Amino acid sequence: MKTRRVTLAAAVMATLLAACASEPTVDQSAPESSPQARAAESSFAPQAAPEARRASLNAADLSKRSVYYDFDRYDVDNEYRKVVEAHARYLREHSGAQVAVQGNADERGSREYNLALGQRRSEGVKKILTLLGVADRQIETTSFGEEKPRALGHDEASWSQNRRSDIVYERAK
Repeated sequence: MKTRRVTLAAAVMATLLAACASEPTVDQSAPESSPQARAAESSFAPQAAPEARRASLNAADLSKRSVYYDFDRYDVDNEYRKVVEAHARYLREHSGAQVAVQGNADERGSREYNLALGQRRSEGVKKILTLLGVADRQIETTSFGEEKPRALGHDEASWSQNRRSDIVYERAK
């Protein structure tokens, strides 16, 4: 339920910011403005559009909640760095928010090994979040090992979906 609210809020914010980036229409019959006014308008307009694009990209990254891994690995690939950075930015701006980083593994390997691998995965994401300025008290790590699969198949496509860390926002207490 909370994930839906956060996703909806992020989408609304991105839409509102994107709407702010549109250029105003100019009435051709209006008198020409002074050179100072034109200079102020031209220096302001280029800054608004990149900020809106950045905000919408952040909202897209924020809606992603999983970091996927290669077989038997726990380091975060560059492909998922933006996702973790977006969550770090959100958590820094919302100091009351808390997340649980849940590490998971595919079914290959012993139960104990997969629990340890899942823990290393969740702690790797936590380390990046804290290096990006998120308070340690905002992050809890846990491992489900192979106990919480996303896909139930016994093939590489299923295993690749199960090798992940999930970033789960917790309800305010």
